[in-house]
Amino acid sequence: MSKKKGLSVDEKRKRMMEVFYEKKDVFQLKELEKICPKEKGITPMSVKDILQSLVDDDMVCAEKIGTSNYFWCFPSQAVLSRKRKLEEINTEVEGLKKRKANNGAAIEEAKKLRVEGAERSELLEEIGVKEKMLAAVTNEVLKYKECDPEVLEQKKKEILTSKESINRWTDNIFSVQSWCKNKFSIETKTMCKNFGIPEELDYVE
Repeated sequence: MSKKKGLSVDEKRKRMMEVFYEKKDVFQLKELEKICPKEKGITPMSVKDILQSLVDDDMVCAEKIGTSNYFWCFPSQAVLSRKRKLEEINTEVEGLKKRKANNGAAIEEAKKLRVEGAERSELLEEIGVKEKMLAAVTNEVLKYKECDPEVLEQKKKEILTSKESINRWTDNIFSVQSWCKNKFSIETKTMCKNFGIPEELDYVE
């Protein structure tokens, strides 16, 4: 049997607000700790934290009278709170729109003020010349790549590896020839002719 999933924070906040809207009364924390679990399924341990979050967001009013704290929120207050929040958001959006417009105007003004001076043109031309020179030198270097010591060393290693491979296969052929001669009395010359093996086959020095 699967375990019942608990309420999310948003769901708890919503249900606690329902208590204020439905009861239209003023409460102390201990009263909410009895009502919310019984009527809205909010765990007693989380009532205080949920209530505080609503107070912090100006959704629930709080007032200390004497030694006791009282909490309330009437539907009309919730509407006013939402209107005030909407006005704040709209004001912020308008401010951002103005900043965007001002930044755009500043960019356009900077573009107009930028002058293509003679010095800048000369520098751009010089950069173009240097880039062409670099490309030409790079192509020239590539022509002599075969003379590069590192390239030559790599070629030597490749040649040595190839020689070792050739001599290993040559040795294998000689072994097979010797075995066939001893086992079946087949002459080496006959075997070379039948299998297309050069008679002058020998190890590479």
